[in-house]
This record gives sequence, structure tokens and C-alpha cells, in this order.
Amino acid sequence: MLYTEIPTQRPVTPLLDSIDHPQQLRLLAQSQLAQVADELRQFILYAAGQSGGHFGANLGVIELTVALHYAFNTPHDRLIWDVGHQAYPHKALTGRREQLTTIRAKDGLAAFPAREESEFDTFGVGHSSTAISAGLGMALASRYQQQQREVVAIIGDGAMTAGMAFEAMNDAVAHQADLMVILNDNDMSISCSTGGFAKHLAALWQRGESVHIDAAGEAYIQPHPEWNYTSRLHCAATDAADNLFKAIGFDYFGPFDGHDVDQLVNVFQALKKRKGPRLIHIYTKKGKGFAPAEADQIKYHAISKINSSASAAAAPKYSDVFGQWLSDEAAQDSRLLAITPAMCEGSGMVQFAKQYPERFFDVAIAEQHAVTLAAGMACEGLKPVVAIYSTFLQRGYDQLIHDVALQNLDVTFGIDRAGLVGEDGPTHAGAYDYAYMRTVPNMVIMAPKDENECRQMLHTAYHYPGPAAVRYPRGNGVGVEIQQQLNLMEIGQAEIVARFNEQSDEQIAILAFGSRVYPAIEAAQAFAARHDIAVQVVNMRFVKPLDEAMIERLAENTQLFVTVEEHAVMGGAGSAVSEYLAKAQLVKPIIHLGLDDSFMQQATHSQMLQQAGLDAAGIEQAMTQAWNKLTESVSS
Repeated sequence: MLYTEIPTQRPVTPLLDSIDHPQQLRLLAQSQLAQVADELRQFILYAAGQSGGHFGANLGVIELTVALHYAFNTPHDRLIWDVGHQAYPHKALTGRREQLTTIRAKDGLAAFPAREESEFDTFGVGHSSTAISAGLGMALASRYQQQQREVVAIIGDGAMTAGMAFEAMNDAVAHQADLMVILNDNDMSISCSTGGFAKHLAALWQRGESVHIDAAGEAYIQPHPEWNYTSRLHCAATDAADNLFKAIGFDYFGPFDGHDVDQLVNVFQALKKRKGPRLIHIYTKKGKGFAPAEADQIKYHAISKINSSASAAAAPKYSDVFGQWLSDEAAQDSRLLAITPAMCEGSGMVQFAKQYPERFFDVAIAEQHAVTLAAGMACEGLKPVVAIYSTFLQRGYDQLIHDVALQNLDVTFGIDRAGLVGEDGPTHAGAYDYAYMRTVPNMVIMAPKDENECRQMLHTAYHYPGPAAVRYPRGNGVGVEIQQQLNLMEIGQAEIVARFNEQSDEQIAILAFGSRVYPAIEAAQAFAARHDIAVQVVNMRFVKPLDEAMIERLAENTQLFVTVEEHAVMGGAGSAVSEYLAKAQLVKPIIHLGLDDSFMQQATHSQMLQQAGLDAAGIEQAMTQAWNKLTESVSS
């Protein structure tokens, strides 16, 4: 059925309610699966409306999920979901149905498959293109352990553009592994699928196969050359004679209708009897069964809670600040080219892409390639800007070091989603970029306190003749006025942004980085109101190079240093401060506030900050405890 509204009341789902384990699903007649799929779609609409979160991809795999759990003996047979955006139906069918409304909430279900959550979540995911490698590892482990089981990796066409997926497929053929790969082709990643691989998939739609049942009731697959599917966004490359998957060494079957649950069951039951690496190509539609999502797949990639009463914030998102700066800078400098690994919308680049299409490069889910592509452009005198999430730049770390920094190339990195990211949880947290970048020679690293400073830092990074990064948080700015004029900042210069109780001889200096500057000011003000102690707050601005002169001046009259950052303490900006104090032989008490040595599970951003002690109250409490301990040790 086609639905037009997200239900606010839990739908009536009698068949679905009888399934708390896939074994109960497998007791049903195959003719009942279409009803299960319809009820599951209604329930997913309801649950996603209550929790918010990924939407279109989950609606697109309803029939696929039902067919997989019906045809395979899960959890003994292994299902590995790539990325995990589409795992809500899987969770609903594996004993977590009534918990689904808690997904992405504090102490609720994780946003993605998580091994600690269920034995059915065979591999923890969040980043794309890992499923085939993990599945191959499981298949080879089963062979070594002489275990008879099916291993099935489900990967989307967007995720298949990453080199890691092809590395795994190549290795699977080398080992002749008993591995089934399901290519869920919906012609969409988060942004549109691009490149030669997308064109190749379009060509495969011109040829297809169908499933038949023989006299003995056995399913078999037969080509049917009359097949033609014309609703794809891409024009089919009709002159493509070869099949890439077959050329690699996979047995290829498809494409099949991913919304025909009966056909999918027949396909899986037929092909699980075969050995070796097999690829089943299915087509699905993101948002299937919900008319608004089918019409606008990008808008409905994810949704907010439908009962949320929060009004839209007046301050622009940091990604929008980046996007506006990008267009403004490009208008002044024709050398600017912009690169994104499949995150045009998320990184705020839609306006730039429309305004300067010849200067915009979406390289698909290929972070390593994105970084080295920029390096190549910089070698020819151009000035590339790479827009990338902090958690995804981790995937291009070798390229950052070897291809950009080692050659001191002029590449600017706009690093979005830095720090904690709330409901998306630890797989998407940008908690390590200070540490993994500041150890790299030639890098300049900046962290803005607000959206105006972000704009000016981006301008400064762009005009710095070498690799420079500006890392900024997810979500909205703090609401300051954004100056349209672009001004260069002095590299490595911090600023004192607040002073309290200046007449006191005793002093605490808070060195705050990026998003923690304003909470640090609030904490300092509250602390100073309760104690006759001078407090200064420094907006450090630069993680590298540090303003060492500022730190040395402060050290003359400071009894306690406090560093604050929305980043891991180990190896972070505070560590850089301690390293300098040690180098300068300045012995000063110092505490580092940041993220401890653990992965923080999903919650709202404010809840996570409170839990980490990085909100104003937490900063003040840590200051008070440190000061009391310091004064106690002095008096004793």
C-alpha cells in the first residue's frame, strides 16, 4: 500500500506482533509475507515518527529484510548490513520491535547495528562499505572452523563506490569464499550516485533474470532478455557488453524487484545452495510505500520527531556558514575548486554546486580519493577545498599525511560534525581530529567559537599557503552576527574573551577551544561569583600552532590552568598545552576537560555534554574541585 501520512498512533499489526524471533517468521506460509511486509512498513512509519532518524532507506528494504530472515537461518546464518541506515526493520524482526521508538535516544537502541545490542547484529557499522570485508572475514572463519553457515552482506549502490568494497570482492574471489553479496541498488546514496560505476549499473538494467519453480518445486533462475527497467535516473549505457561483477569473478544474478518479497525468497532459497562468491543485484526505491518520501528521497533521508515542539533556531547551521563562505570565496578566486565525498547536502554545498558546477566535484563515498584528488589539483596551482565530516576524514588519514602534508600542498579542509554528534552516536562522533591532525607536520588547525569566527577562519585557512583545517560542530551557531567582509586572522593568535575578579591576586586561566568557549565563559562567571578568585577565559582559536606566547604570559600569574575541548582528552588540544608547558619548563597545575577514554553512546547533544562534564555546570564543578584540591595541598 501507498501511505501519505506518518501515523501518530501505533498501527494494528497482528502478524508482526507475533514475531519476536525470526524463527516465528519462518513458521508462516510464504503467502503471508506480503502482509508482514505491509504491517512492518506501517510500524516503521510510526516508530520513525516517534524517534526521528533514518527514514527513506528503511522503508526501501522492508521486503528485502522480511525475505532475508525468512530464507536464512538467522542468527546462525550471518547477515551484515552495510552502513546501517536501513537496519530498523531488521531490529523490529529480531526481538526489538517495541523498543524501536527509543532508537537514537539515551539508553535506547543504537542508531546502527551494534554487536552488544543483539546476537543478530553480527557486525557493528556506521561508516559505509565495510560489509563485504566483514562478511568475507566471517565466511573464511566459518571455513576454517568447519562451520556450515551462509554469510550474506547487504550493500547499497552508493557504498559500493568505495574502494574498500572492491578490495573485498577481489579477495573473496581469490579465496573462492562462500559469500553472498546483495547489491541493493536504489540509485541513491545520501546524495545522487555518480560516476562510472553508476553508469555500469544502469547498463545492467537492460539485461535481467527471473526466478522459476520447476516440477519438483525447486527454484531456478533464468535470463529474460526482454527485461527493461526505465525509471532510473541514469541513462543506460546500452553499449556495455560486459558485467563488472562477472569480470571480477562473482556469479551475478539480477536485477530483481526488491519489493517483490515472494520473488526475493525464491531467489535466496535457490542461490544459497550454490557455492563460491555470488552477487544478487536488486532494485529498490528509497521511501517505498510513503508517497512524500518517494517523491523527495533526499529530504526524507532522515526525519525529526513528528511531535517535536522545538522551533527552528534563528542561527544558521555551521554547514550553511561553510556553504555561503565557499560561494563567496569562489566569486573572488577562480582557482577555488570544491570536493566532497558524497555529502553535498550535508556539507552545505548545494548552492555552490548549482552556481559553479564546473568547479564542484562529488567523488562518491571515496574519502581517500577525495583527499588525494585535492592534492593533485594543488600540484597544478589550484586551490582545492575538501568538505568532509570529522569521522569520515579518519578514512583518508594516510592521504592527509602522505599526499598533502608531506608535500606541503595548499589544500583547505572544512571539517564538519566535529565533537559530539548526539543521536548518531559513537560511529559518527568527531572526537579525534585534533589528535590525528596536530601530530602531522605542516598542518594548521583552527576551531571557531561561533559562526562568524568560522567564516573568518575558513577565509584564513584558504589563504594560508599550505594544508589548513577548520573544524566546526554539527548544528546551529550561537546566534552572533556574521560579518560579510572576509578578514584574515593572524595564524596562531589567541584572544582573551572574558575576565572576572581582576583585582584578585589568585588566578585561574581557562584555555577554551572551539565550541567550548561560550560555556567556559558562563562557567567562569558563575565560579567568580562564588569565589574571590580572578578568572580569565582565552579563546585559543588555534590548536596548531598554539599561541605559546599567550600561555607563557598567563603562566606568570596563574595558579591553575584549565583546558576545555569537545574532543578526546588523550592527544587533544589540552595535551598540546601540557606539552608546551613541559617544553618551556613551566610547572603549573593543570586539568584537562574533554572526552574520556571511552566511546560515548547516543543521546541528545546536550545530554552528552552534561554527561561528559563539558557544559557550563560541569566545567564550573571541575574548576571548583581542582581549586579546592590545590588550596588543600598548599595549606597542608
